[in-house]
Amino acid sequence: MKLTTRQFKQTARAELNDARTQKFLQILPQRLSALRQAAYQSFTDADATHRFGHAIREEVIQRLPELLEDFEKNALANGAQIFWARDSAAANHYIASLAKAKGARYVTKGKSMVTEELGLNEALALEGIEAWETDLGEFIAQLLGKPPFHIVGPAINIAVEQIRDIFLQKGVLREPTLDPVALGKAARQFLRSKFRDLQMGITGVNMAVAATGTVINVENEGNIRLNKSSPRTLVCVMSLEKVVPTLTDALHMLRVLCRSATGQKAGAYLSFDSGPRRPGEIDGPEELHIVILDNGRSAMYADPHTREALRCIRCGACLNTCPVYGQVGGYPYGWAYSGPMGQVLTPALQGLTDTGDLVRACTLCHRCKIICPAGIDHPSLLLYYRHQDVQKNPRLGGRGAALGEWLGHTLFSLAGTRYGYWRLFTKLARLAANRQRRGDWIHGISAYTQGWFQSRDLPALPEKSFHERWEESKKAEDKR
Repeated sequence: MKLTTRQFKQTARAELNDARTQKFLQILPQRLSALRQAAYQSFTDADATHRFGHAIREEVIQRLPELLEDFEKNALANGAQIFWARDSAAANHYIASLAKAKGARYVTKGKSMVTEELGLNEALALEGIEAWETDLGEFIAQLLGKPPFHIVGPAINIAVEQIRDIFLQKGVLREPTLDPVALGKAARQFLRSKFRDLQMGITGVNMAVAATGTVINVENEGNIRLNKSSPRTLVCVMSLEKVVPTLTDALHMLRVLCRSATGQKAGAYLSFDSGPRRPGEIDGPEELHIVILDNGRSAMYADPHTREALRCIRCGACLNTCPVYGQVGGYPYGWAYSGPMGQVLTPALQGLTDTGDLVRACTLCHRCKIICPAGIDHPSLLLYYRHQDVQKNPRLGGRGAALGEWLGHTLFSLAGTRYGYWRLFTKLARLAANRQRRGDWIHGISAYTQGWFQSRDLPALPEKSFHERWEESKKAEDKR
């Protein structure tokens, strides 16, 4: 998938001026947050359930190499084939070569963010193999050539008229209609034809159980189950942090995942696969290939700060509570992962050279940290990325501070460590700011600054500081 994080500001401005996007963002994130909150009330002790999820993900991070070895051993014993992919090129080559070896002219795919990360559809197309997304939202986004807007609803922001037009253009729809049910039925019939003679299906993995070698998928449409049961060859692509120790741990994380993602106690379809079809079984693949993707995660794991991002279970709860995502939506984040989830994953996997604006698009309100069922401290990670960026961290590709930024912080540090300088600095700042005063507010400060001040006014500053008034009060008291 093409990385467009350099265009974060430009895309964000466009989305802020898009009336449909703004109308949509006033509804979905708040609605999903409310559903999550209601679903969590079904737990006897919601806080304890939340903390237990944190503990499971903490254990995964602490034991990740060991758990991956256990998973490989047990998956192989179940009859699966394991491929360790160092990077996206290795994973794409393996999958494309396998498709060619099986004589697959096309493949079908379940919704999978990790294959978005790989750019798998584009890689298969270069080898002459069509890839069809079978999740309805992903299918619409694929036809339109757009990235996912939201992890739960990849195309939920698309106007029904636009869906009708692209369905007519691509031959999915025969007669024009704006009926959502008819549009959904047309997509279903079109995609069902792809499953009839399917040689190879591809899915992601929500969780992989180390103790049993089982891969688990959760969904609401049934397309992933069709991708798993219809083809002769099934490829499951998982990033290495998706492993959990036991089936009991997986069941608990599924409970919090479904509630956090869609406000459901459980997804409509839960699929547990431990190896390919066995003798006597009526469905399932003849071959199960599990691709375990690194793609920069080993380097993330080596850094005690960035390894915390590997806790993420891709529930999307942080998107629904983030004030920045709530204004600009998913497109500005410029890669497979959006919202706070993308802000902690993308810089670690893609470096800071192209993602400096991404890590600064945060108010540090801590809502994402509070709501995260995996226990990620997003604000601390973003502060770490910002620090590494200005320090020119060679591994993360830090850019260094701009001259104006460096000068401003140097002067502020100088004033903050010397009282005389501080008093002079505050006097000059107060005089300069109040020159823009109109009534009780300071307007027009954005003409001299960037970033935060571009969209905000400040309350007018008093003529004298608290310390100055305190000293005058003491002097007056002494005279009396």
